[in-house]
Amino acid sequence: MASRRRQARLAGFLYVFMIVTGLPGLILIPARLIVHGDAAATADHLRASETLFRVGIASELFHQVVFLYVALALYRLLAPVSKSLATQMAALVFVSVPIMFINAVTELAALVLVRAPSYLRAAFTQAQLDALALFFVRLHGEGIGVVEVFWGLWLIPFGVLVYRSGFLPKALGVLLLVAAVGELLRPITSLFPALSFLDPVASVLALGELPIVLWLAIFGAKE
Repeated sequence: MASRRRQARLAGFLYVFMIVTGLPGLILIPARLIVHGDAAATADHLRASETLFRVGIASELFHQVVFLYVALALYRLLAPVSKSLATQMAALVFVSVPIMFINAVTELAALVLVRAPSYLRAAFTQAQLDALALFFVRLHGEGIGVVEVFWGLWLIPFGVLVYRSGFLPKALGVLLLVAAVGELLRPITSLFPALSFLDPVASVLALGELPIVLWLAIFGAKE
């Protein structure tokens, strides 16, 4: 059986890999191609950089596959602390992944609209097609807001497990619980735009997830 330190480092390396592979699809490529409030400019970007947009979709989906393996690695590491909590942690991840896969369909719909086949062009003007493409891109963003509920919830049993473990610093568990608050604030501000002033607070709190990633990858865990 692999040592606890090796198990922890494996989980950490998978965690880092998940973050790196998810950045293009979740942040970098959308920031480059999507012009908020400008359907024509967004559609022009998607037509000119269709391959890049598809790479972003692939990045998103691959990121979710890696997320499953992160959950399994963490379950193996933390189940001896509490099998019940470890099962809750993994289950919340497993629920979120299919939602993200379904949500990717909205981005594919946007691509269909910007490269509209003849039957769509016969029914809609170019401006209408571009507006619908931006609508589906925005809908994809709202879908991520829904998934962020699970991205916040899974950090709660994860944080408690780390705090109780004895082989990981308790402070990392506390920071995970802080990050859970940040992640859960995001869908709230998405659902209630009047609370959007809390977005910067949510972003800062969500950074509490990073220390456990670095700790696992670099130090692993006590034997």
